[in-house]
Amino acid sequence: MGALDEGHFNAELENGVNLGGCVELGLEGGEPETPAIEDAVRVLLQGLGEDINREGIRKTPLRVAKALREGTRGYREKAKDVVHSALFPEVGLDNKIGHAGGAGGLVIVRDLDLFSYCESCLLPFHIKCHVGYVPSGQRVVGLSKFSRVADVFAKRLQDPQRLANEVCKALQHGIKPAGVAVVLQCSHIHFPKFESAFLDSNHEGWIKLLVSSGSGVFEDGKADVWADFLSLLRFRGINTANIHANGSDQCWCPSHSFTKIAPANSAMMSAVASILRSLGEDPSRKELIGTPARFVTWLMNFQNCNLEMKLNGLVRNQRDSMKPDGDISFGEEHLCSELNLPFWSQCEHHLLPFHGVVHIGYYCAAGGIPIGRSLLQSIVHFYGFKLQVQERLTRQIAETASSLLGEDVMVVVEANHTCMISRGIEKFGSNTATIAVLGQFSTDSTARAKFLHSIPNSCQSGL
Repeated sequence: MGALDEGHFNAELENGVNLGGCVELGLEGGEPETPAIEDAVRVLLQGLGEDINREGIRKTPLRVAKALREGTRGYREKAKDVVHSALFPEVGLDNKIGHAGGAGGLVIVRDLDLFSYCESCLLPFHIKCHVGYVPSGQRVVGLSKFSRVADVFAKRLQDPQRLANEVCKALQHGIKPAGVAVVLQCSHIHFPKFESAFLDSNHEGWIKLLVSSGSGVFEDGKADVWADFLSLLRFRGINTANIHANGSDQCWCPSHSFTKIAPANSAMMSAVASILRSLGEDPSRKELIGTPARFVTWLMNFQNCNLEMKLNGLVRNQRDSMKPDGDISFGEEHLCSELNLPFWSQCEHHLLPFHGVVHIGYYCAAGGIPIGRSLLQSIVHFYGFKLQVQERLTRQIAETASSLLGEDVMVVVEANHTCMISRGIEKFGSNTATIAVLGQFSTDSTARAKFLHSIPNSCQSGL
């Protein structure tokens, strides 16, 4: 379990947080200037080969600047202001009842949804935060403030363990309890590189990490109060046996798994460093030194270039080769489908990831050979690894698939968009579905219903 050093934390509570070596913006509620971020985003778009005046991208620099500003607003907020506004007197807390004098003992708030930006690669990651404390000193804190305090620290460039430590410290020093415990379940999207995505059909889309931090009576990781806290988490289906050891040097960010980072475009790297400075960070901070190169390496997966689509030796408009001789009526065909084809993409409006699965339905002639899954997966990856919008992606997959499968094609794309959580909307778990129908599917409601009924529950498909 993570233990705390008391140190200089009181200064943070008074003046704003600087625990991670970050440079404070020094703003009191004012919005930071965005032109530097917008200029940097234009450099990144041009480095991807995009036309910055294209309609779908023309306002992207401003949208990205606003999203980053919102997603890092914690640099401009003070934990002290949140905590001290929600302390309430509670008689009986010093009657030595329960753990460490707390009346009734442990208090837990579970399943607080947060998001943060990974300091190693600048991709957003999702957090389930669980906070417990043992009251003392005849005061308790309003339970909603746990989420507010955690959000102050989450809205910065972060590492999971440091985030847990900072939340724990802020609560310990702000409410003076007998002890505080914090457990975070962190999920980091794991994008494959473009080339490997075509080869590895079993790529794991998420990296998960469970971290903890404790103060006061929770400093001893073997204390009974920790056992109580973790037991109450296990009621929620959390496998607390996998808590990451505090102090481990192992980096959880999947960008560190790249065996080699190719030399990046120097202008793009300078643009990322400019963004870091505009957010109030120091690009020379030890944890951020490699961040521009890692971000640019990842972003180049979505470069706008004329890649040759290799369709396993097949060429388009070869539908006839899959049919027996003679005319085949629609009624003599049977419905085929390929479900849960994974994809990864990048929203061209906000430069934020979205990912999900694609389902493709089509009719195959009786006696014909259904097309291979790997071929359809190649089509999905080809259009996914671009700056995209989901509606266009759905149409492009359907049109290309129809040139191979015939005109009767239906495509459903289900996706999670990180822009739905990282722009102040914070609709965790929301999902977007889009449909494209061609040929017989566009007129036959029974055919559409039959295919849609074959699609598994989105919970089973990993969304």
